Amino acid sequence: MVSVNIYHDQQVNENLGIYGSPKRKFMIEKLMYRFSRPVVKTYTKSMLKMDVQWHEPFPAGAKIIVANHPTTTDPFFVASLASHQVFILINEILFKVPVLGEYLRRSGHIPVVAGNGKAAMDEALLRLAKGDTIIVFPEGALSPVEGGFCEPRTGAARLALMSGAPVIPVGIHLPLERVRFIESMVEGKVEIGRWYTHGPYNMTIGRPLVFHGNVENHAYVRQVSTAIMHHIIEMAHQSRGRMQQGPTAMPLPELY
Repeated sequence: MVSVNIYHDQQVNENLGIYGSPKRKFMIEKLMYRFSRPVVKTYTKSMLKMDVQWHEPFPAGAKIIVANHPTTTDPFFVASLASHQVFILINEILFKVPVLGEYLRRSGHIPVVAGNGKAAMDEALLRLAKGDTIIVFPEGALSPVEGGFCEPRTGAARLALMSGAPVIPVGIHLPLERVRFIESMVEGKVEIGRWYTHGPYNMTIGRPLVFHGNVENHAYVRQVSTAIMHHIIEMAHQSRGRMQQGPTAMPLPELY
C-alpha cells in the first residue's frame, strides 16, 4: 500500500495555494461538492436519457474508476455515479478555461500537466491513501472523434500497482452525431471541446479489478494498462449494445 508521506513540506504548501490551510482547503472542497452534486444530478436526469448498468456496486474505500473518454463532459457524468466525493485527473487545459477552471480547482480535482505527470500521480496517491475515490481516463485524451479508443497510457495502472486500490472499469457509449464542438480561448489559443448536452448516454460499470506486481517493471505496467483498457472497451461495447437494442429492462441499483 502507498504511504501518505509522499510530499515534502514545500510541495504541501504549494498544493494549499489559495486555501491557506489544510482545514480551509478541505472545507472548500466539501462545500463545492455539496453545491455541484445536486446540480449535476438534476441535469443528468432532466437532459440526458441515461442508461446505467451495474455488474456490481462500487466497493467501499479507496478505488480508481477508469473510463473511456468520448466527450469533454464525461468526467462530470462519471462522477455522478458515486454517492460520495470523487477527485478527477483532468487535463490542465480545462483548469485554464474561465469559470470552469476555478470550479475544478476549488473542488479538489487534479490537473495533469504535460511533461509533469508525477505531480498528478503524487496527489492521486495521497488521495487514495486517505481512502478517497479517483477517476482516471486512461486514454489520456479524448477518444478519436470518429469513434473507437486511443491506446492507453500507464497512469491508471501505476496508480493501481502503487496503491493496491481496486480498479473499476466504466464503458461509455453515446450517439456521436449529438456531440457539440465548442471553441474556448485559453491563453490566446483556441481549444475545441466536445460537449454532450442532451440525449442518450449509456454507461456500464464492471466488477472491481485488483492488480499486484512491480511498478518498476515497465513491460508489466504496459500489460496492466492494456488489460484495464480491454475491460473498459468491453463495458463500452455492452453500453453500445443496449443503445442499439433500446433501454435495458433490468432494474438498476439505487446507490444514491
